[in-house]
Amino acid sequence: MAKKNKAFKFRLYPTEKQLTLLKKTFGCVRFVYNKMLNDRIENYEQFKENKDELLKHKHPTPAKYKKEYPFLKEVDSLSLANAQMNLDKAYKSFFKKNAKFPKFKSRKHKQTYTTNVVNGNIEILEGHIKLPKMRWVKLKQHREIPVTHQLKSVTISMTSSGKVYASVLTEFEETVEKVEPKNVVGLDFSMTDLYVTSDGERANYPRFYRQSLEKLAKEQRVLSRRKKGSNRWYKQKKKITKLQEKTANQRRDFLHKKSYALANNYDAVVVEDLNMKGMSKALKFGKSVLDNGWGMFTTFLKYKFEDRGKAFIKINKWFPSSKTCSRCGEVKEQLSLSERIYKCSCGHEADRDENAAKNIENEGKRLLSETK
Repeated sequence: MAKKNKAFKFRLYPTEKQLTLLKKTFGCVRFVYNKMLNDRIENYEQFKENKDELLKHKHPTPAKYKKEYPFLKEVDSLSLANAQMNLDKAYKSFFKKNAKFPKFKSRKHKQTYTTNVVNGNIEILEGHIKLPKMRWVKLKQHREIPVTHQLKSVTISMTSSGKVYASVLTEFEETVEKVEPKNVVGLDFSMTDLYVTSDGERANYPRFYRQSLEKLAKEQRVLSRRKKGSNRWYKQKKKITKLQEKTANQRRDFLHKKSYALANNYDAVVVEDLNMKGMSKALKFGKSVLDNGWGMFTTFLKYKFEDRGKAFIKINKWFPSSKTCSRCGEVKEQLSLSERIYKCSCGHEADRDENAAKNIENEGKRLLSETK
């Protein structure tokens, strides 16, 4: 049996006193992170010519700052310790050349902190969650956490509109039996529909961002007439943030439901490894490409299929799925975006996206046969 992790996200409803402490914790975590990063930079500048001395020097811990800054004692110490761990990870990623040098966190940065389960300091009971320094906070528990799951940590976050969430990370043991991939489906990315399957089904994505554009533009015009920094400006800014959050939530909900249905109905799914950011810039379809949330959708597909012991396959982005005939295999040299019907010299005619989806499915089956 392998150990696995799963997170459960719940909405919190803190009291005014609890909300004040949450905001203070967000600020302290940001403050400690920036202080530690600044000290490391100063240390490097001081000893960069003497590598031996640089290696001997120990990095400061959050405890070092508590004497100078007593307000740090008011918040959860584990949240400060996790800030140090996050900085360490950022440093390691930088030196491994996997990321850029760590940046200082501003007040506009995402409001979040993580705390760990130690000696029963975190519990969930009867619509409440017990958190360090805060005792019981009301939450909306829309789903039960299985008794076989062990609580490991909790990440508290606050959105720009002021909503507070708790992401509860759990650990459990599970044996996943591999499923024989008999029923395979290929998905071709579609700008308007999100995807088209090799069976001819379209996702019919509602394009939530496009739907909200008119209302969003209206609210942004109102904001432009407000005096920046005034109470009315902040009130209007919050209305825009709520509208944007609603669009993001609608998109996420739709993608979850579609990926769930595919994971239940098929034994394997095949998609193209697309560079969505590059595609949005190169093709000048930024809004249409990014509105679909294809990257998020493939992430959902991956873990949902793998959790069921099913196969998730990505094929090379240079595979000519659109230019290839799904019947005879002939590859066209040129195919413009305006050609929505694929016509082959062998006489085969099909919808362009459906033809591409079938080619993606066939390539996925070929890759699956090689791994057996």
